[in-house]
Amino acid sequence: MYNVAIIGGGPAGIFTALELVKLKPEWKVVLIEKGKKIEKRKCPIREGSAKCVNCKRCGLLCGWGGAGAFSDGKLTLTPDVGGHLVDYMSRDKAIELIRYADDLYLEHGATEEVFGTDLKTFEEIEHKATLAELKLVHSPVRHLGTERSLDVLKSMQDYLSDKITIMNNVSAKELIVECEQVKGVLLDNGEEIRAEYTVVAPGREGADWLTKAFAEHKIGMVNNAVDVGVRVELPAPVFEPLTSKLYESKLVYHSPKFGDEVRTFCMNPNGEVVQENYSGIATVNGHSYANIKTKNTNFALLVSEKFTEPFKEPIQYGQHIARLANMLGGGILVQRFGDLLEGKRSTPERIKSSIIEPTLKCATPGDLSLVLPYRQMTSIIEMLFALDKIAPGTASRYTLLYGIEVKFCSAGVKLTDELVTEGVKNLFAIGDGAGVTRGLLQASASGVHVARTICGR
Repeated sequence: MYNVAIIGGGPAGIFTALELVKLKPEWKVVLIEKGKKIEKRKCPIREGSAKCVNCKRCGLLCGWGGAGAFSDGKLTLTPDVGGHLVDYMSRDKAIELIRYADDLYLEHGATEEVFGTDLKTFEEIEHKATLAELKLVHSPVRHLGTERSLDVLKSMQDYLSDKITIMNNVSAKELIVECEQVKGVLLDNGEEIRAEYTVVAPGREGADWLTKAFAEHKIGMVNNAVDVGVRVELPAPVFEPLTSKLYESKLVYHSPKFGDEVRTFCMNPNGEVVQENYSGIATVNGHSYANIKTKNTNFALLVSEKFTEPFKEPIQYGQHIARLANMLGGGILVQRFGDLLEGKRSTPERIKSSIIEPTLKCATPGDLSLVLPYRQMTSIIEMLFALDKIAPGTASRYTLLYGIEVKFCSAGVKLTDELVTEGVKNLFAIGDGAGVTRGLLQASASGVHVARTICGR
């Protein structure tokens, strides 16, 4: 029997535990994580394997620290990017939570340097973006780098290890709900965890499980926008005028043809493109390091689509598109932008003749127009030409497009301002998997908010 059970060991779950330990050190808290400890998380591709071996639980996505553990560790210091906290609280409250969570990262070893604080420089770039019909969002960023991110998360794990119960390599199977009140969780090993409060924070990897578990108990869900797109890789000098000053440029564009919102996401200066495995589906992402530099920069271009009734399966929609790419390429597809415009499939020979050396070696040259719906593909092409106006060379024929990138955070839960579910008492839902956040820092802040709410009760 515990006071609080936390499902998910990503930033949302970790920061829930950190705040509970601070406010109620006498309480019994359990954190359930289906992956491994941070020091035991491995990925065969990162170890030198030419192909993804489809591990039962992807080491990049599962384990202490969640999917963000092996990311480049960008902490976005604004409520305008990385989530929807302002939908549940005042902007001032969201800012306070973000600053508080950021201070905790610093306590555990995060770097002091913050990019994008020079307003004059920001306004100069914003002016150029405006002329290109792009909106530049002011988003100061603290960049940890993948290796430093792992050290910070290891510090948090070590700090909590003798203060709470941490269960690794075990999954939540179903919620225990009695008389419209959550009583805990049943694990896949048959063990039953009883708790007064349950916090569901499964991250993007667990978004599908959350949707099914909440549907079983008739907990209200809403359709968030579905984010589907590609990862762009180009020579680092193309975006260097922006990345050297802002590190990450958050740019938003509205497609002239369809009016859809297209945005840059997860920019990695001098980084590498990586493959991830979501329950057997290969998707693409990007990382960058503090001390290891490549010659390329990569970022995602995501097209947001908001569907209406009777559509109720946003996660499955994204999975379907990703599976098409896997079907054609045996995994990730890569195509030169010039080949896409000319209606040609990229071949190994065309890729080798480019001025860009792909950092993801296992990607298969192919044709993304056979995978992405026409609407999303058109919007991405329009966005690339808009970006070319502020970063000449973006729309080069050699620019590489990897697919598919999809963010499985589309399942939105109907929540109160306390981030507690409607209809089931004492059940909280936070982080990316619940559709509340989209980034490390807001996910962390959502955990702090819920911990304070629980302690306040």
